[in-house]
Amino acid sequence: MGPGRREGGGRAVEDQARIEWRKSTFSTTNGCVEVAVVGDRIAVRDSKHQGQGPVLEFTAAEWVAFLGGVRGGEFDLSEGR
Repeated sequence: MGPGRREGGGRAVEDQARIEWRKSTFSTTNGCVEVAVVGDRIAVRDSKHQGQGPVLEFTAAEWVAFLGGVRGGEFDLSEGR
């Protein structure tokens, strides 16, 4: 494992402090998700964990599919779904 990396459940993730994370301008003080490009992957984390929590990583194709599902309402929690 190279410098700045740590072991996790699965693939090693770069030290989160060295990554440039972006947070939505719609986020609240209760936190939200942050996203970053890490190599050839898109990383997602919960901002409430302040860099200490788990990180999900997606390939570009997985990220596009995920965003399509969000835009298409696939994850809406409204009644009847």
